[in-house]
Amino acid sequence: MLEKGATIPLSKVLLLPKGNGINKAYIDIMLAEEIPILCVNRNEHKQKLIPFKSLYDEDVSFWQKKGVWEYFLTGYGLYKLEERARAILGSWILSKTEEKVSAEPKIEKNKSREEEAFGNEYNTFAKMSNEEKAEKLNKENIWLNDLLIKKSRDHLVIAEALTTTTNDTAMINHAVLKEIEQFADDQAKAFSRDVVIYTSEIVKSSAMILSENVFSDELMKTIARKSKGTVLQHITRVYLNGVAFLAYFNNMVSSSSTVMKIRTSFNLKYRKFYQALLPHIDSYDITLDQVFLGGLKVIPQDMFFKWSIGFFIHDIGKAADIQYHEGEDAYDRNKVMDHVKIGYDSITKKTNYPMEAGLIVGYHHEYYGDSDGYGPFRDDLKEYKSQVADVKQDYCITYDLESILAFKALAYFPVKVLEIIDVYDSLTDSRRVYRKAMALEEALDMMYKEFIIKHRKIDPILFEIFSGFIREKEKEKG
Repeated sequence: MLEKGATIPLSKVLLLPKGNGINKAYIDIMLAEEIPILCVNRNEHKQKLIPFKSLYDEDVSFWQKKGVWEYFLTGYGLYKLEERARAILGSWILSKTEEKVSAEPKIEKNKSREEEAFGNEYNTFAKMSNEEKAEKLNKENIWLNDLLIKKSRDHLVIAEALTTTTNDTAMINHAVLKEIEQFADDQAKAFSRDVVIYTSEIVKSSAMILSENVFSDELMKTIARKSKGTVLQHITRVYLNGVAFLAYFNNMVSSSSTVMKIRTSFNLKYRKFYQALLPHIDSYDITLDQVFLGGLKVIPQDMFFKWSIGFFIHDIGKAADIQYHEGEDAYDRNKVMDHVKIGYDSITKKTNYPMEAGLIVGYHHEYYGDSDGYGPFRDDLKEYKSQVADVKQDYCITYDLESILAFKALAYFPVKVLEIIDVYDSLTDSRRVYRKAMALEEALDMMYKEFIIKHRKIDPILFEIFSGFIREKEKEKG
């Protein structure tokens, strides 16, 4: 049997002796026991422990394919597999592969988790004084404003400016939030005040630039490509697509033909979906204005900027537990759920970011109350229902802060937008450990089937508008 620190290639464990096929009995045991697999990426000096079932569900032959990731069974995993095999099958067969084990793959540990998540420059920003951080952000906001004044059309210049300012701002915010974790709320707000002000100005300036470049997919790819660190790349992509989509949405709904098209097809395409969400309302009374409180309308500029801030800081809750989110631990739903609560509490209690941004951070995994979702909104609603009898939401989505805080609707508009963009980014991200990146149409098809038809998680009307946005970007690129 393997020593604790030794490993054996997964392919050797799952192949029958003499190459006579795959040991399906062992696969069944590993699926049932969710035995962890050590995934090693030598190119990026990373390793993660992921349950076999998660990997297998995505690709039933993942361990047989050549690529940047290698898969190993640890001494514990092999012990667990042998124990269950002897109990279930009455035998244990590993041929001579046990003779070919090796010490646990060595991975460079010279990078901190923050560097893995946010890039090599993170420690430089973390060591800056609070005044230096604020001054850095101020200078970068001046840079963006100069581009706006000059009305630059040079995509390389724009990409460089947006990449630098987005990356630097994200790293500075992470460093500040990590620093104020243990501060009293008032002390934390005072400490983070200038960083919040300059971050808000940077988001406003970059959002204005992005609004003028909605379909520049090459610009966005350039920015994302230049971003360093896995979390930072995700933040950048989601923020860029979020702002661009809001601009696209405004363009679309300002056209009466778009709204008329949705109204005309509402009964056939959407009514059944919303009837399930609002069962207390007669089916014939459910209209587009019942879905969106106030109807489909252009987003005012002040809301646009506040929501853009929320998109930018949506995953800031990972700051408190970056060791898990960028570490080697197996999937832990409680830790995953914690990141929205931590982010929500940090933004709403320890900073002066607008409440709209805080709600986006906290609510962006609610999924219309589906059991797979999580977040403080459902907890607050449950508490509210315990105090106020017969509480029901008469609308699906609201644009304004007051209505969502008063539980007049099931969801907050920017959150339903972010859910779609967040899922799409996850499905199309080529850097995901256990999932092959999907092409555009494959991802959209999967989202429609799994998140609208099979489960009521994302909004079908917003999804249709988003699909048009993504396809339009692809067409412009071609």
